[in-house]
Amino acid sequence: MTKSTKAGTLEALRGKLTSAKILPMVRFTVKEWRENREGVLEKISRQSWGKDSVIVRSSALNEDAGEESKAGMYESALDVSGEQNINDAVERVIASYGEGQTADDEVFIQPMLRNVASSGVLFTTDPNTGGNYYVVNYDDKSGSTSSVTSGLGADIKIFYRFKGYGGATGFSVLDKVTAAAEEIEGWFGGRALDIEFAVAARREVYILQVRPLVMRQAGKDVAKQDAALKRIAGYIRRSLGKKPYIFGERPVYGVMPDWNPAEIIGVRPKPLALSLYKNLVTDGTWAYQRDSYGYKDLRSFPLIVDFAGLPYIDTRVSFNSFIPKSIEADLADKLVNYYLSQLIEHPEMHDKVEFEIIFSCYTFDLEERVEALRKYGFSQEERRKLAESLRQLTNHIIDVDNGLWTVDAGKIDILKRRRQEIMDSDLSRVGKVYWLLEDCRRYGTLPFAGLARAGFVAVQMLKSFVSCGVFSREEYNGYIASLNTVSTNMAKDFAQLRKEAFLSEYGHLRPGMYDICSPRYDEAPDRYFNWENARNTASYEREFRLTVSQLERIRILLKKFDLSDDVLGLFQFLKGAIEGREYSKFVFSKNVSDALVMIGEIGSEYGFAKEDLSYMDIEIWKGLYNSEKDVGDSMAKSIAQGKERYQDTLGFTMPPVITKPDDCYYFHLSDASPNFITLNKAAGPVCFETDGKLEGSILMIPSADPGYDWIFSKNIAGFITKYGGANSHMSIRAGELSLPAIVGAGEKLYNRLAQAEYLELDCALKKVEIIR
Repeated sequence: MTKSTKAGTLEALRGKLTSAKILPMVRFTVKEWRENREGVLEKISRQSWGKDSVIVRSSALNEDAGEESKAGMYESALDVSGEQNINDAVERVIASYGEGQTADDEVFIQPMLRNVASSGVLFTTDPNTGGNYYVVNYDDKSGSTSSVTSGLGADIKIFYRFKGYGGATGFSVLDKVTAAAEEIEGWFGGRALDIEFAVAARREVYILQVRPLVMRQAGKDVAKQDAALKRIAGYIRRSLGKKPYIFGERPVYGVMPDWNPAEIIGVRPKPLALSLYKNLVTDGTWAYQRDSYGYKDLRSFPLIVDFAGLPYIDTRVSFNSFIPKSIEADLADKLVNYYLSQLIEHPEMHDKVEFEIIFSCYTFDLEERVEALRKYGFSQEERRKLAESLRQLTNHIIDVDNGLWTVDAGKIDILKRRRQEIMDSDLSRVGKVYWLLEDCRRYGTLPFAGLARAGFVAVQMLKSFVSCGVFSREEYNGYIASLNTVSTNMAKDFAQLRKEAFLSEYGHLRPGMYDICSPRYDEAPDRYFNWENARNTASYEREFRLTVSQLERIRILLKKFDLSDDVLGLFQFLKGAIEGREYSKFVFSKNVSDALVMIGEIGSEYGFAKEDLSYMDIEIWKGLYNSEKDVGDSMAKSIAQGKERYQDTLGFTMPPVITKPDDCYYFHLSDASPNFITLNKAAGPVCFETDGKLEGSILMIPSADPGYDWIFSKNIAGFITKYGGANSHMSIRAGELSLPAIVGAGEKLYNRLAQAEYLELDCALKKVEIIR
């Protein structure tokens, strides 16, 4: 179809489509309106629909161009009736064309569509990635035809369908809409399109607008994407059913459960970050720690699966790893299947599985919580066995004198000492990279995994104080705020130390711990900190004291549930575990950061920029250390392979939770259940980390990575992360500072809020409002 105006395109398609309808219209130019408005109005009145409510729509010559759509720039008037009102509406539409209007610009008028069941906008290609998906934003609640395009709809849904998928999706209305889009594509020679549509009560699809979709990403090869998705669907299909050495009938894959990769390395990490994270944590370290803490042994099971470069947690493996060793096989299998079924039923809980779905430690309200298992067929004896196993396991963890967390805390000091030995040695830089990472896994991420588990137990126990009435929500937040974490010390040191001393201590941190392209604090200090206001930064020192009544109530609870009755010892554990988790991450991140610096230096000598090196696989460094392989050649080959694969990765979009093979072909982006931190309120303009002035803003950041600690020196009003859990570093940090935040808003909500100018957060009400 040749280039035309908005009205011309619709008129040309009218009567030609078999899968959709186009409303009748009266179309005229600005010149025709100026010279013969009475004739135009008479023509409208002669239409069978001319006496009813109409919509007066823009159709300027520069609208819907291939390079710039000017979507929403010009006015349209809805629900207009009566000759004078139509006259006035046409004048408003023409006036909206501004000084650049021409006599050939057009206006067109159509009947208002009534009884709208759903409406929205469909892209025939994902404009963000170039992926071959129909991307449908739609509203099936309000009955409005403009709720999606105006951005004011409160119940907008987002649906993806891969264009190579030929079957029915189970969403019959959306199948009709995508069928219409496919037919329209044929008239435009397969060009990427932006299509506005509405579906009437009788499920008739109406096309309201068709325009070229302005693409900034090159389109991906549909055959190549189809082949990859077939492999992914086949992998998932083969994983269904019982498998050796593991409990549970089926897998469920998610980007946020357990060692949530979406939060730590992102949904589409580059190969170096992904391979580094797998090497240090999810290939084996995670399972070794769980086994040593008294859970089932999953050491031979990788936790992350890689779907076209998109990392997912295998939750069947994860859920197995939270079963105490003392639980017999039948009950273990029953528990894992229950956990999986709950995640399938409530996918919005994928970032809260340990809080909302599984039972992984003993708390003061556990006996009450496990009663929920009764209606799922768990007997009283089975519930008792689970509670008893978790009591024994938890006692083994929290003991102040002999608890496993105290051993792990000691290993972190070993890592600090050995790191200095490595840096001071005469090892080659390749050798230093190898040993920094080897030591990081043995003395860094392994004890950190243990301290993270202890920290989770500590937070769960504190939350159970609230459910048991020992603490109020405010007292819980007050205790968290009183902790002396790395972040708290950093805030104090920022206010007290000179710039050089501060960077000597904290300079190794970077917002993306595993991302070589993310600058360290000491590589871009002025980007992260406002040094002029350093002395005015609050130290955030807070005290928390237990009352005599609370001490006694906790002592009674400890005795009642057969836990150690040492209340002071318990609080020593709570404090040590939560602070230790943050400290151990701070220490091991130095090994990772220094290794990345050296990789950058070595790569630079061979002509590779950091961006090039981000496509490399970390595993090549082991081969370089224990062989005579050519360093430059090995790096070049790994980079080339990584770049080719990553270009493919960029074209794929998949849901946060995958429960069946077809989920990789079509899915809705799920409504996230965000984590609101603190009970406070905040309001401010929306800003991003690259904006110049952040003070007083609601800051939008992608993840809850601890490298973002620099934001707390900017006097922000609050922040929102796309990914992150209730137990993440940034959640704890926000609690410490009593800073309102939404951690883990999810892709759908985050993207909607990021388009706003001004937001208001009310964490007590768990609400966020777009003010403008």
